[in-house]
Amino acid sequence: MAIDLTAFHFLRPIWLLLLIPALLLPFLWLRRNDVRARWRNIIAPHLLEHLIIGDTKRRGMQPVHTLALLIALGAIAAAGPTWQQERPPFDQDKAPLVVVLSLARSMNSSDIAPTRIERARQKVLDLAAARKGARTGLVVFASSGHLVVPPTEDAAMLQLYVPALSPDLMPHDGENAAAGLSIAENMLQKDEAAGTIVFMSDGFDASHSDEFIRIAKQSKHQLLWLAVGASGASFDADAIRKITQAASIPLASMRGDDDDIDWVQHRAQVYLEAAQDEKVVPRWKETGYWLVMPILLVALYCFRRGWTVKWLPMFIIAIASASTPKLAHAEWIDWFATHDQQGRYAFEHGDYQRAASRFDNAMWKGRAQYQAGDYDAALESFSHIETAEGYFYVGNTLAQLKDYASAIAAYDHALTKRASFDEARVNRELMQRLLKDEEQNDSEPTTVKPDQVDNKKQKEKGGQRVTINAARPSEEAWMRNLNTSPAAFLHRRFEEEAGPSQ
Repeated sequence: MAIDLTAFHFLRPIWLLLLIPALLLPFLWLRRNDVRARWRNIIAPHLLEHLIIGDTKRRGMQPVHTLALLIALGAIAAAGPTWQQERPPFDQDKAPLVVVLSLARSMNSSDIAPTRIERARQKVLDLAAARKGARTGLVVFASSGHLVVPPTEDAAMLQLYVPALSPDLMPHDGENAAAGLSIAENMLQKDEAAGTIVFMSDGFDASHSDEFIRIAKQSKHQLLWLAVGASGASFDADAIRKITQAASIPLASMRGDDDDIDWVQHRAQVYLEAAQDEKVVPRWKETGYWLVMPILLVALYCFRRGWTVKWLPMFIIAIASASTPKLAHAEWIDWFATHDQQGRYAFEHGDYQRAASRFDNAMWKGRAQYQAGDYDAALESFSHIETAEGYFYVGNTLAQLKDYASAIAAYDHALTKRASFDEARVNRELMQRLLKDEEQNDSEPTTVKPDQVDNKKQKEKGGQRVTINAARPSEEAWMRNLNTSPAAFLHRRFEEEAGPSQ
């Protein structure tokens, strides 16, 4: 392990003051226990050597020496020697990524298997999965642009809507990428993090070039373009190449493997790191823990014959402390990480049940319970958070429990707290449609939901919550409804937003 001496320093140099007593301790001890020094001023030196009884040779390593060494090593370790920087653990400031997907009629072409739109839909889901909890959003465009999912960490939202996307949803055909870019920019303008906007399209309408270039040059976010298509008149590679060169947008082709996903991920990460370098406070990597092993070896050396009794009181105190209820039930990891840090680690590695048991933060505990499928416990955790996000997750949890009316009320509270809460508005519209479908056909349970729905349905009666058991719909029926109801919902919304053809 190479050490950059030019960057070497101590994080907490005040601890190095302990080196002073560590150096003085052996000398003071030897002076205090030196028989010659005590009698030198009383007895003549040439007589003193003959009057001393016992071993006159000086011993080598003494307990005081090991104690001084332990103090010195502990002081250096506590001072925090370092020479490398690292990024903060559990970094929550992950920049958003928005996919701007073309739903032009030409995306139905089958020059890439199975079709351009199906390949693009799969890439959107692959990209969201590769980001592992980072915020991902989706915008679609043809002759007009429309928001599908705002940047969210909930991958289930994309899994709900993406399979339903097709050119048939769009009111009018076209390749107006400028409309999609405008929506993505408006959505990200309040976000402090430098995000990435990824276009997936098989062409570009040159009549909107000036508007597109103007928005692109004013954007603080990174723009990338994945060209969808391989051949045919409907694949306008020249138009894509011209607009990406004019707007200085990196261009790549959509592939059958994951190289294009890796390309987007790498560029998004590099762009985020470059944007944060100037404002992020450097975090230096702790290396003092390397001295733990030398400290343990020195401590073991102290358990020598004739020395052990001197360490016995400390050993007894340590055993007594370890037997107290508080430490007996604490895990060793508590010495190195907070409960929330442990919970976040388990959360990011998919162990949601353990994450829920470790989190102290109510929001993160609720999210872990939500991901683990324990919706009743999640509802209890979220109900104590009187913020826009708290009401939003209460709505999501009630939606999982099929209590659509209460979910709508929760989303209303979230929008009252924050009027620009796009995720809450989108979910509220979906809940209204699901509630309407449920009222129209009570005999056939609605299986569309914002995530995976639990097998309970809760309704309010007389101020008390009544639990009604319901059979879980089959996976086949769920998938069939997934590809119809979201599509009808999006088609109706896109028509209302686009207005009449011009």
